[in-house]
Amino acid sequence: MRVTKFEHATLTLVDSGRTLVIDPGSFTAPLGELEGVVGIVITHEHADHWTPDHLDRILGTFPGTPIFAPEGVSKAAAGYSITIVHPGDVIEVEPFRLEFFGGRHAVIHESIPVVDNVGVLVNDEFYYPGDSYAVPEGRAVKLLASPVGAPWLKIGEAMDFVLAVAPRRVFGTHDMTLSVAGRDMGRARLGWAAEQDGGELLVLNPGDSTDI
Repeated sequence: MRVTKFEHATLTLVDSGRTLVIDPGSFTAPLGELEGVVGIVITHEHADHWTPDHLDRILGTFPGTPIFAPEGVSKAAAGYSITIVHPGDVIEVEPFRLEFFGGRHAVIHESIPVVDNVGVLVNDEFYYPGDSYAVPEGRAVKLLASPVGAPWLKIGEAMDFVLAVAPRRVFGTHDMTLSVAGRDMGRARLGWAAEQDGGELLVLNPGDSTDI
């Protein structure tokens, strides 16, 4: 399975010529040519994680592609057919097995409503929490995409999240709000956390890929 990072929080996973798209949002350039898209996961309703433009491009090429998202997205994206998912749900969309965790977005500020959010574990190997620190308890994660910069994110809490997940490898995502210096500093902190359990940091920039 090949994982590719795009700008900010957008990811694709490709296995056997089929593609899963995760969080195609407003900070991400058009994804260009994709192969065999069989599913889209949107972790929550904020615009940096989905836009109509991205969905229309994908669905225009791959009509009928299922979109998996929490209830808040189904309300925000009312013009689209959304399959609502909840923490604990497991969905098979060949060749991908999706298991969902969490339920709520991390708190930004008491004045800002907390929205629905799900983390997704793909094929029991790759985990991305969306905008949360939801831990996939009891799962041996081979590759973790960990948010590294956000209005809700404190780097010490991100480090604790990586320590709790204890992945074999981690890379930083959710990073378009950071300067280059801030991004690199955050990545180094995630790397330190991964190393405490024998893991390692991957440095992935937009367009870079790694295989599981």
